[in-house]
Formats: sequence, structure tokens, C-alpha cells
Amino acid sequence: MVGITSFGAFVPRYRLSRMTIFMNMGWFNPVTMGVAQGEKAVANYDEDSITMAASASLDCLKGRDRAQIDALYLASTSLPYRERQNAGIVAAALDLKPGVRTADLTDSTKSGTTAVLAGLDNVKANGGNVLVASADCRLGRMGSMQEQIFGDAGAALLLGSENVIAEFKGAYSISYDFVDHYRAEGWQFDRSWEDRWVRELGYGQIIGEAVMGFLKKTKLPLEGFNKVIYNCPFTREHQAIAKKGKIAPDRIQGNLFEAIGDSGAAQPLVMLVAALEAAKPGDKLLLVGYGNGADALAFEVTPEIEKVRDRKGVKGHLAKRADLTAYTKYCVFRNLLPVDVQIRGEIEPPTSFTTLWRNRRAVMAYVGSKCKQCGTPAFPPQIVCPNPKCNAMGEMDDYRFSDKKGTIFSYTGDMLAASVDPPAIYGLVDFEGGGRAAMDFTDCTLDDVKVGMPVELSFRRKYLDQVRGIHGYFWKAVPVVG
Repeated sequence: MVGITSFGAFVPRYRLSRMTIFMNMGWFNPVTMGVAQGEKAVANYDEDSITMAASASLDCLKGRDRAQIDALYLASTSLPYRERQNAGIVAAALDLKPGVRTADLTDSTKSGTTAVLAGLDNVKANGGNVLVASADCRLGRMGSMQEQIFGDAGAALLLGSENVIAEFKGAYSISYDFVDHYRAEGWQFDRSWEDRWVRELGYGQIIGEAVMGFLKKTKLPLEGFNKVIYNCPFTREHQAIAKKGKIAPDRIQGNLFEAIGDSGAAQPLVMLVAALEAAKPGDKLLLVGYGNGADALAFEVTPEIEKVRDRKGVKGHLAKRADLTAYTKYCVFRNLLPVDVQIRGEIEPPTSFTTLWRNRRAVMAYVGSKCKQCGTPAFPPQIVCPNPKCNAMGEMDDYRFSDKKGTIFSYTGDMLAASVDPPAIYGLVDFEGGGRAAMDFTDCTLDDVKVGMPVELSFRRKYLDQVRGIHGYFWKAVPVVG
């Protein structure tokens, strides 16, 4: 049996009301009122497709032995690097073994489902476990329909042949050079074709063709599926596709448009995770990924699903939210508006990739050391045990802090430190099992933070060196508010 063995998701904390966007930019493009319902998930200033994919993967790998992961496929249309493997950065953050196979799948919004198909083929051919992660953080021009529609999110699936929670039952794919939108090399924004044509000929016909092709190939009846999962950000067209296929409304998975938005390559996987969260053993799920064609995949849920109910998933992350009330703050986070970061923000020392390589597990995976003699952990990694009663030298094991919980020992808010979200908040964190480290805090306000408050660690973008095109990543502490 081959299929899904675990799942995870990530939705950023911030939500931006679409009416807030319209109140600021509706004067320029009044037609955007037609999609100004609900809210969209917005990545924080230190989040991008890599950090969201890593966070979704950590949710997926909860309780799993990461040494057993044989391959990692990363799917996205908004990866920060054109020539530096982005999947390799995620693998480093997850502290996967050097022998892992990694690959980026990109340039189409169906790359998420295509990555799942590639992973399933890998498992069938070679066995083992394949992690598929997908996230998107796409930009729409200010005042555009895309600005209203696009949302940020990520999802991850672990594929294997043991303890399968959803068995793979077959697939069918079609490919068309159907250009509903595109983004050329070096462009910051998508360019979209006429909306009605995209809705009716794109989503309306291609998704249906993929489903019919799948049913013909597998001989499975459409009415046998408990949930049919397909992304279409246009609510009326989403309903029209169901009506055309004679699918009852209760068997259609909600597109999450009013809660998240369209998260690109990740969207079908985010919707699949939402369906798995509510699925019961025996349920049959039909998943469709759309973009330059479509992929249709079927899964049947097994009793093993009960063993992974502890994931945060989509439901848990949607419950953890904060309103982003200032549209201008969103624009600054996305680098759409310049702000004066003053002299401190202008000084950006060059990244030493030599130093990064030598300290790669400490920087990328937050791996410290633990004394073999007395068991004292420390970060950064030490040669001499910091315990004054021990002081053993050269007797250290690697010790990963990134999956440990902590509490705030002390903190400060710094208005002088360069930050696009002042004040910069940082302090000392005490970890369960021992160890103390200085960390930046994120996803919080100064009023949220209290001494003794629990924190979780999150992989984030530490800095963006625009002159040299370097995205630097590190770990930050996220106070568990509420």
C-alpha cells in the first residue's frame, strides 16, 4: 500500500481584510469590490515560501524520525532563488540527512500536485519516505484583482508505504499551454488575462476534463467520492464546476478563499489537509491541481488517520490569527513601499558562505551541543562544557534545539534596532531539558510578551541583502499567545 502517511500545514498569523485593501485602493480599480469578501492570510515580514514550507513540514513530521526521510520535493511559484536549490535550504532547516534527494518543482500552480505524483512514483519504485512541501507567497500589484485574491500558506505531505493514512488509488494528468496568467523572468508581479476567459475556459473546462479523464481511466464513479477537492478562487465558478459535474454541495471541499485566499501551488494541498483533518476511515477523496493543465489524484482514508489527529494543520493555524489593520504596513512587509530604516538598517555586512557552511547545522537547523559527561546542553555549540561543575573538553554530542519548547527568561523592545516592524523584540529563552539562548521574537507585539511565557521556535528569514541577492535564514522564538 502506497499513499500519505502524515500531513501538516502552515498559515501565517496575520490576516488582512479584503475590504481594508478595497478602502485603500478601490478608488483606482472599483471592480475589485467583486472579490472583496472575507480576509486573506499574509506572511509576516520575515516569512516567505521557504519558511512556510519548512513550518508546514515540521507540523507534518511531528513525532517522526527525520533520519528516515529519503527525499524532499519542494513545490512553489515564488521561490527566492533561481540558482541555489531552495529544497536544499528546507532540508537543512529540517536537519535531514545529507543522503536525502532534493528537488524544486516550480513555474506552475499545479506543481504541488505534480510533486505529490513524483513522490508517489518514487515510493513505488524505491520504497522509503518522501516529503512533499509546498508554499507560495505571491505578490499582486497594488489595486489589482490578484492583490485581493492571492493569499499565503503552505502544506506538507509525507508519502510512504507503512502506516498509510490515505491510500493512493490512481491519477490522471493533462497538460496545456493555457496562459491564464504568467510571470516572466525578473518580474515581481503576475500578468493575468481576461477574468471571464480564465474562469470559464480555464477553471471551468480544464478541471472538468481532468476529472472526466480520471474517471474514464480508473473506472471509478464520481458519486463514490466523499469529498472532491479543487481550487478555484472565483466562488461562483467554483460552485458552477460542482453543479456541472452534478456534485452535491456537501461533497465539495471549501476553497478557503475567504479565510486564506489562493495560495498558488500550495492551495490544493492545503485544501487536502483540511479535508484529511475531518476525514473518517473509508472516506474517498478526489484531489485536482490546476495550472497549465491539471492533475487528478484519488485517495482512500484508512484507520491510521486516527494516529495523526495531533497536527496543527489548517484548522489549528486558522484559529491562531491577528488582524493586520494597516494596509500600508502590509505594503512595507512586501517591499511595495520604501521606508527609512536609517543608518543602522543600511549597514549589511556580506554573508560569508564559508562560515555558513562550517556552521550549517547550528545556523540552519539550530543544532547545539550536549555534554556527554553531565548532560548539559548549550547553544551555540561548545567545545568546553559550560557547566562550572563539569568543564569537560571535547566531550560533546550534537543536540537539536529547534524542536524543543522554551520559556522567556527576559526580553526587551528596541526602537533603535533596524526593523520594518518596530520595536525589534528579543531576549533570552530557557529550553526544556536545559540550555539558554538569545533569540529574536516574532509574531507578537511587545504587549504580548511576558516573562515565563512559553515559546515555540520557527524558521524565519533573518535578513534580505538586496544588493547581493542573499536571503539569510535563522530561527526565532514565537511566544505562545493565549
